[in-house]
Amino acid sequence: MEQKNKNGFNSNFGFLMASIGSAVGLGNLWSFPFKMGNMGGFVFLLCYLFFLVVVGYPLLMGEFAIGRKTQKAAIEGFEHTNKGFKIFGIIETIVPYFLVAFYCTFGGYITKYLVASIGWLVGAGDLGTTNAGDYFGGFISSGMPAILYMVVFWALTVLIVYIGTSGIEKFCKVAIPALIVCMIIIIVRAVTLPGAGEGLAFIFKPSLDAFKGTGWIGVLGAAGNQCFFSLSLASGCLIAYGAKLSKGENLEKNAAIVAVADTLVAVMAGVCIFPAVFAYGLEPGAGPGLLFSTMVTVFQNMGAIGPIFSVIFFLLVFFAALSSSIGMMEGGIQAMVDAQERKGKMGGRAKCVALTAIIALAGNLIVTGDGLGSSGWWNPLSALLGADAGKVWLDFFDLFAEGLLMPIGATGMAIMLGWTRLKFLDEEVYEGSDFKTKGFVHFCLKWLDPIICGILIIVSLDGFFDFTDLF
Repeated sequence: MEQKNKNGFNSNFGFLMASIGSAVGLGNLWSFPFKMGNMGGFVFLLCYLFFLVVVGYPLLMGEFAIGRKTQKAAIEGFEHTNKGFKIFGIIETIVPYFLVAFYCTFGGYITKYLVASIGWLVGAGDLGTTNAGDYFGGFISSGMPAILYMVVFWALTVLIVYIGTSGIEKFCKVAIPALIVCMIIIIVRAVTLPGAGEGLAFIFKPSLDAFKGTGWIGVLGAAGNQCFFSLSLASGCLIAYGAKLSKGENLEKNAAIVAVADTLVAVMAGVCIFPAVFAYGLEPGAGPGLLFSTMVTVFQNMGAIGPIFSVIFFLLVFFAALSSSIGMMEGGIQAMVDAQERKGKMGGRAKCVALTAIIALAGNLIVTGDGLGSSGWWNPLSALLGADAGKVWLDFFDLFAEGLLMPIGATGMAIMLGWTRLKFLDEEVYEGSDFKTKGFVHFCLKWLDPIICGILIIVSLDGFFDFTDLF
């Protein structure tokens, strides 16, 4: 009879869908395509795949192992593994609060576009007739309307995590397969557009032009940070999900499935977007507006079928964003629940959900109100770097989460598992598999990952403070 952890997933499929859902989100469908567009297409993909194999796969396995073996979230999971590394568990627990502080803002944008697409389909609203760039700019700077949509997305996230593991599992078991189906529909249409081949070449045709000069620094930094953001590494949520996984399940296989599925979705997102972008002569390096302004322009050029594809596209992005938002919030909540249980206070999940929800709402009110800088609000990075640096509140939260805390937390875990508790990982993986990749994982955790994570931290700081200008 299959062993189930207390309050755990009902099946390995449910665990996989929740883990993939946590990984698959705006990192794949928003951040990955626009970074690929800005970083030369193929060369960015090549670097991303390198980081996925040598950093993503070993760390995924490590996070699942820590969670399942200790039955705890990040803080106590690290402490039970090696007391001296508890600080890295604390760092991982802080990460989701920085991420969810802006994630619900974009979730609100997506919710708005999904609603507007449905309105366009039934002949209401002006999404189909207004200039896509003006529509996006008008909405993000609209103040209260943008806040209301953010609150709707935030409330949906809170509701599902309040229900607990069963709510997360039920949602992800439906949402992730639905997401894949929606993507396939969009891809079929995108690759059959006249001129779509140029977009496919942008993604898959070998070219190292983006590496010229010091460009390689930016490409490596963007690809490495994207690996952390896309896989939700070192954010606490994967350790929390691992704590709910049955002992007999194959961690080696599950880590590989999550890594491959996440990458597949990211590449599929590129195939959804870039063939259509090139077919209509749009700009692949459009930045954050690629998902909104550029894709709406594409749908507007499709004629009568445009609103149908707009609904399908923003529905798939909505599913992806909500599944990731749930995972982020769950990582912080489970850490609070562990702390309550350690003090002998049982049944306090509702309070932990409420506190996490309030923190998330406060952060998103700031980011949404700032409107990606359209409000002109003061923010710490602009104050530090100067008003002409172009930094906004989103950059502030993203720097700490994706640029600093995630690679710092990952460095700690790699050193802990690679140097101080190597047998800890082996014992847990052997519970469900022969650990065929043992030698590779050990080498990565012991030698490659600490060095790579350290380099990524420096590159991230350089992206904000331009260290290269000193040389």
